[in-house]
Amino acid sequence: MSTPADTTGNDAKAGNRISNRPLIPLVVGRALGGSAEAAAEVQRAWLESLRAAMTECDIRPLAALTDEERATAQVALVATPDPDDLRSLPNLRWVQSLWAGVDDILAAKAAPDRPPPWSIVRMRDPRMAETMAEAVLAWTLYLHRDMPAYRRQQQARQWRPRPMRRAQACTVSILGLGAMGTASAARLRAQGFSVCGWRRRAASGALSGAPGTSDDGQSGGQSGGVTVFAGDDGLRHMLAQSDILVCLLPLTAATHSLLNHDTLAQLPRGAAVINFARGAIVDSDALIAHLDSGHLSHAVLDVFAQEPLPADSPLWSHEDITILPHIAAPTDKESASVIAASNIRQFLASGRIPESVDRTRGY
Repeated sequence: MSTPADTTGNDAKAGNRISNRPLIPLVVGRALGGSAEAAAEVQRAWLESLRAAMTECDIRPLAALTDEERATAQVALVATPDPDDLRSLPNLRWVQSLWAGVDDILAAKAAPDRPPPWSIVRMRDPRMAETMAEAVLAWTLYLHRDMPAYRRQQQARQWRPRPMRRAQACTVSILGLGAMGTASAARLRAQGFSVCGWRRRAASGALSGAPGTSDDGQSGGQSGGVTVFAGDDGLRHMLAQSDILVCLLPLTAATHSLLNHDTLAQLPRGAAVINFARGAIVDSDALIAHLDSGHLSHAVLDVFAQEPLPADSPLWSHEDITILPHIAAPTDKESASVIAASNIRQFLASGRIPESVDRTRGY
């Protein structure tokens, strides 16, 4: 699968006329939009935004570059890139992802037995964290105020008010306390929900040795009004008290299928799940089984192991699943372009690569 063709006119000619500008390839994977046409449209939109933010650079689609030009590139801007496309840049030192998630880039190999030599820089955009927090609050309220049940009642032409619960009586637990998880927890707390959070490893301060926190992290310490858990024992304790579970974890070897039959069974009966992270973190068959048994009440899914979600997937027709087309926290092109431009300018001026992903941890 190759990068979208260059459909932007005379980019190569324009770039050749201004030879003193650093050449920055834009690598957009076709899988991003589900078709070559959709990916090409995404590419056009990103080119416009990135060029406006980096007028001093020659930003061109990978397909527009000759082999000689590809050999000059030390940094590339990427969005769900095809690994073969990245391997066509022999002197690449680092890639600036236009997304927060980088699991697809981490999967790229220089050879079957070793990772590529270049670094990966995630998109760290505070605006994206706020957008995610907004989505988490919106869909938490959707579940908390029984919107799925009212939808079914409307279809059955039933006029039946349901009991209302106060937000303070509902515990919302967040898997992943990075920038998005922290922003989401704050938004939920402001709305009055009881909020818990989990991370894989205990950290300093509130997560380890804080009042009420045991050394193994299984008892929740308080951080900004959020009860924080860590480690396997902490996960078990948090799940047991969660009315709504929100997944915001990166996809790594450690989080793949983390929400499986056993972990989902640890949620209280009637709990609901929101997955705004990566599809492969949730075992879909296990999720359906728990929904069918009535152990779980509903699931809101924005991400899937295969995207777009195939038309024959049983997730589409399940009455207790709400499907979203990966829209919880889309990248804001304007702010992301400014951040990417800043990172690249610093690199061009100093030769220093911005803070990059730890390949061992996966984020």
